[in-house]
Amino acid sequence: MTVGIENTSGEKMAVSNNSFANTYNRLFVELADPRTNDWFLIKSPIPGLTIIGLYLYFTLKWGPRYMADKKPYQLQKTLVVYNFIQVLVSCWLFYEGLDAGWLRTYSWKCQPVDFSSTPEALRVARGVYIYFLAKMSELLDTVFFVIRKKERQITFLHLYHHTVMPMISWGATKYYPGGHGTLIGVINSFVHIIMYTYYMLAAMGPQYQKFLFWKKYITTLQMLQFCIAFIHSSQLLFYDCGYPRWSVVFTLPNSIFFYYLFYDFYYKAYGKPGDKKKVKKDEEVINKHTKSNGIANGVKSENGIVNGILNAGKKID
Repeated sequence: MTVGIENTSGEKMAVSNNSFANTYNRLFVELADPRTNDWFLIKSPIPGLTIIGLYLYFTLKWGPRYMADKKPYQLQKTLVVYNFIQVLVSCWLFYEGLDAGWLRTYSWKCQPVDFSSTPEALRVARGVYIYFLAKMSELLDTVFFVIRKKERQITFLHLYHHTVMPMISWGATKYYPGGHGTLIGVINSFVHIIMYTYYMLAAMGPQYQKFLFWKKYITTLQMLQFCIAFIHSSQLLFYDCGYPRWSVVFTLPNSIFFYYLFYDFYYKAYGKPGDKKKVKKDEEVINKHTKSNGIANGVKSENGIVNGILNAGKKID
């Protein structure tokens, strides 16, 4: 009798394991694009999720605890090099997105994914993959904030953006590396060219303060990109070209939520769009703070750079 019970239990466990294996194989092998599925970090969701989990743990728990009794790291040269590399990568992604698709063969209404192995199709897939790797590398933004003790920069908007974008770009690389959904990546790369150029100049020293009057316009560009993403994705509700319509379930609410978060940041940092008095006042505070921390003492310090330039508003993602 006992043997019968053990056999039944073992059979149920075997069926359960087999069902899990079939489901896993269906989701992460059969539905995946075979061209990209074996690329680094793409085959399984576990490595990417592990990186993001460690990133959040470091940002929210271990990092601040480790830095609690330590002086902030001075990373001026590291930040200049890091931001310069991000600018180069963003320039390449922007060019590739336009030259490989959106300025040549792609339809602005509805564009399916080319799953063939032609050089053109593989070029687009490679661009989507590099975009994913770029999103993973941008997690270093937050790491630098933590070890430089710039906790004010680590907002919900910042963490949400840096957590969600790698997951979205991973899914795009694994299942739909090309087509309609790549436009937001092209626009985002353009915004990042401007954004990381700003941060590179900010890291180079307070003497570049006079070139950084355009910070608020980066946030405006961020809001504009989500408006474009919403309108562009909405076309899938009216046109059928083979690109999955169910994707709007993720893209439309996410575009709205991102727009709200960036608008909220803009409002808190500069007032309502067009409120010139508050913008002017904030710029005076930035200039005064930068001068007192970075110039008056004759020291081109990281503290003077960041407190004077960045701490007047939260980091723009």
